[in-house]
Amino acid sequence: MAEFSNKVVIFDLDGVLINTAEYHKVAWRELAERNGFEISDDFFYSTFGMQNYQIIPTMAKRELSDSEFQEMSDWKENRYRELIAGKLELLAGAERLIKDLKNSGFALAIGSSTPRSNLEFMLKNLPIEKYFDAMVVGEDVKNGKPAPDTFLKAAEKLDIAPEYCVVVEDAVQGLKAAKNAGMAVVAVTTTRSRDDLTIADMIVDSLEELSARDFERLLDRI
Repeated sequence: MAEFSNKVVIFDLDGVLINTAEYHKVAWRELAERNGFEISDDFFYSTFGMQNYQIIPTMAKRELSDSEFQEMSDWKENRYRELIAGKLELLAGAERLIKDLKNSGFALAIGSSTPRSNLEFMLKNLPIEKYFDAMVVGEDVKNGKPAPDTFLKAAEKLDIAPEYCVVVEDAVQGLKAAKNAGMAVVAVTTTRSRDDLTIADMIVDSLEELSARDFERLLDRI
């Protein structure tokens, strides 16, 4: 097994490294209209960060066959990639923070509910893949957020105990997943208000506010 750092930061993807919430929202609304469903802003934000297998049946309010679910899931993600094409960019402060963490000896991982196809699309369009030591997407785990599986899988890939990991999240479901994994968590207010993120160990409005030292301080609490 490869030898990694004894301190790790796990980044969520959507809403943390890239600002894609509005494009996801449009894709979900179009999927709902296409299938005669309804989707409110409250529903969208309450489920943001969860996997499609958790969202689509709840939105449909009925049982779906495997083929129905897969068709809807594929349509939504294909539409999302169409909407975001040519517009994908890192959120302010993301690249600087990633470089600062790497220079300070942190191993880095992505822990996302997104399908692998979306992650691959992102990596083709942004110059950050070389900084990450592990990546976990929806297909890699049995249980999506708020279950801890995504972040525990990332820690397992890096051969490190959860207590030496800090997660960066924007979604309530992601914060709960990090806490359920026994990890410290930093919340970014890109998609939710501070009042919604109070279980986090630290809350910021932008990655520009963070440095490697902030993550070292969180781990020093162990």
